[in-house]
Amino acid sequence: MIDLYTAATPNGWKASILLEELGVDYAVHALDLGAGEQKTPEYLALNPNGRIPTIVDREADDFAVFESGAILIYLAEKHGRFLPIDVKGRSRVIQWVMFQMGGIGPMQGQANVFHRYFETRIPEAIDRYQHETRRLYEVLDRQLRGRSYICDEYSIADIAAWPWIKLHDWAGVDTSGLDALEAWIERVGNRDAVQQGMTIPAPIDPEATRETARNILTR
Repeated sequence: MIDLYTAATPNGWKASILLEELGVDYAVHALDLGAGEQKTPEYLALNPNGRIPTIVDREADDFAVFESGAILIYLAEKHGRFLPIDVKGRSRVIQWVMFQMGGIGPMQGQANVFHRYFETRIPEAIDRYQHETRRLYEVLDRQLRGRSYICDEYSIADIAAWPWIKLHDWAGVDTSGLDALEAWIERVGNRDAVQQGMTIPAPIDPEATRETARNILTR
């Protein structure tokens, strides 16, 4: 049994999508980020960074894993799925997981902040993060040409990137002209486990998301 501490965000959906793909039993603990539940002493004992998601593996002496990319690697390795076992294949997938963790996530996250959440508009910052996110999309589009998935076979590389790129409109990032990327968005989104994972925890209204983000940013 896995305990999943999460919220309705792209990073949270990575974990729930993989858990659905694996078909393992897990219990959902939805955290109210606006209320600061991710900063309680009990939660910080599991995740010192005070972010989501976190998992606790009850079958492994209550082993806690935080950081979404680390969670994907841990679960994929434990269950022997969605991550190749050969050294080069494993490295390729992890490279693209890191590409999302170090590139798409931070850049698109900042695009969200400046485009959607700050009440004061800062055009230079909005342009900077939207353009960099689009550049990263272009890198991924080139990788996907002639491929169904990022590393040929469906893997945690796809699971890491998809929840972010699916929400490109929220960040104000255009995907027009990126035909391979757009086909991949649709292809991954048609998977039953992806669709189910995106409902965990229950989606919240976009305006509520905006207010939650503003509350966190102004603390």
